[in-house]
Amino acid sequence: MQNVPDDKPQKTSFFATLGAVFWSFIGLRRRSDYEKDVTGLNPVYVIIAALIGAALFIAILLGVVSLVLKQA
Repeated sequence: MQNVPDDKPQKTSFFATLGAVFWSFIGLRRRSDYEKDVTGLNPVYVIIAALIGAALFIAILLGVVSLVLKQA
């Protein structure tokens, strides 16, 4: 009986997906990490992480605008 290597990519955890989405928001990612992400990320996790990231980004922008307007 031969041992056949499992070519199926391993799915990454939700926190690893959060990290990948964070780096994609910034636009900095190594090619090797990008290629690993393409094969291993769970699409549902990516959508959830992107929604969380977008909500945090909007909250930070609203907070900064609020601080600036209070200073004026």
